[in-house]
Amino acid sequence: PKTDIVFLKVHKSASSTVMNILFRFGETHNLTFAFPQGGGFQLYYPHHFLAKFVQGFSPQSPRQFNILCHHMRFLQPEVQKVVPSSAVYFSILRNPVQLMESSFVYYKGASAFSRVRSLEEFLSQPYRYYSPASGDRHYAKNLMTFDFGFNPDGEVSPERVQLMLKAIEASFDFLLISEYFDESMVLLKEMLCWDLDSVVSFPLNSRDSSTKSPLPDSVVEKLKAWNRLDWEIYTHFNRTFWERIDRDIGRERLRREVRALRQRQAELARTCLQGTGSVAPKDIKDSSLRPLQHGGARILGYNLKQGLDQELERTCRRLVTPELQYSSFLYKKQFPPQPP
Repeated sequence: PKTDIVFLKVHKSASSTVMNILFRFGETHNLTFAFPQGGGFQLYYPHHFLAKFVQGFSPQSPRQFNILCHHMRFLQPEVQKVVPSSAVYFSILRNPVQLMESSFVYYKGASAFSRVRSLEEFLSQPYRYYSPASGDRHYAKNLMTFDFGFNPDGEVSPERVQLMLKAIEASFDFLLISEYFDESMVLLKEMLCWDLDSVVSFPLNSRDSSTKSPLPDSVVEKLKAWNRLDWEIYTHFNRTFWERIDRDIGRERLRREVRALRQRQAELARTCLQGTGSVAPKDIKDSSLRPLQHGGARILGYNLKQGLDQELERTCRRLVTPELQYSSFLYKKQFPPQPP
């Protein structure tokens, strides 16, 4: 199994669920994480990543870590300073239309969104609300482009788009697609030589469907045009994702593996969870399992069954521990507080 990993955690793309998979794998195999300085949750995002943002890194005695997976704005020469050269690089993408709808609800406080009531209103005159000079502009335009380290306001010429796609291909071994999450997990397992249980997950940081509304076609087209760079990235890597599946796995085996993954997840859900799945934040009984609520979204969580034996309780708890709590737990384990 591969143990040196860089995961570019793209916002609002099921990346918290992938992060939970990496946290569990790292904890099980006693791997080290490149944590943000002081145990924060982002590597000085939205600044481009620098090695010095990582706790325990110093240029004098450069220390390398197994897994880099916290939010960052990608800058490969700096990333290479903190992970071994053998590291596997991957990320996950989401359809930019749904991504922006999610971003609008989640980052409602962002300067571009704070004065509008709806996405439609924003898109009717985007430059009335959106300023390329504002520090949080990336939440409102080409968010994936920005996370990969490029300029979200860059011009959209065929040459520039090609350069960007080539640069991503040169840096990343593969990109997953969140709309095909289970298929992506089968590919991840294949590329990292992991076993099935390592890529099992329950959806984390997901939003209550009551805050989601379908978008009219006219809005969808405007969203694609507004996020044109993201759209180019997404359509290109959605295509290469399926080419990769056909080449490395094949559709027949893919179907079998997806079925096995879903059966295992259903089995774990029956074993671990009270009720049938995720619940509203107010209904989560164990406060340590309550996810951070943000913007206008209602982020769902889980209740564990009572009376599980110790080993099973541990497995189940890890599967449903929200990102911030899990990150803090692993940080304290890796950098134990010094006694006074």
